[in-house]
Amino acid sequence: MSINKVFISGNLTRDAELAQTAGGMSVLGFSVAVNDRVKDASGNYTDRPNFFDCKMFGKRAESLASYLAKGTKVTIEGKLRWSQWEAKGGGVRTKVEVIVDELEMSTRANESRSAATSAPDTAYDLYEEDCPF
Repeated sequence: MSINKVFISGNLTRDAELAQTAGGMSVLGFSVAVNDRVKDASGNYTDRPNFFDCKMFGKRAESLASYLAKGTKVTIEGKLRWSQWEAKGGGVRTKVEVIVDELEMSTRANESRSAATSAPDTAYDLYEEDCPF
């Protein structure tokens, strides 16, 4: 059995960018910074940032695009996808990115926590059409 599941919580490093595939599907791209607290040689803790490129597809991507601004605190559940391609100058490039299955906003950039908590309700409405009951 293989398991490909990832959970990350951090802040968006840039505004989300909405694009379309050649087939017309919406793709939302954004990056999330997650701090990793490490102890240095002198015993002090420092934060080491990790940056994760994320992709979300479909109607949810379209609906969430306007809410995902730089600085927004998010928690993501998804899977890792590895890709490889030929670089224009020659050679092979690779990348690992998070394909988002679930996204929860904890806060929105430049807004209070209380105003931001209503945003996930809007995102939740997107799931209602998928419920079989």
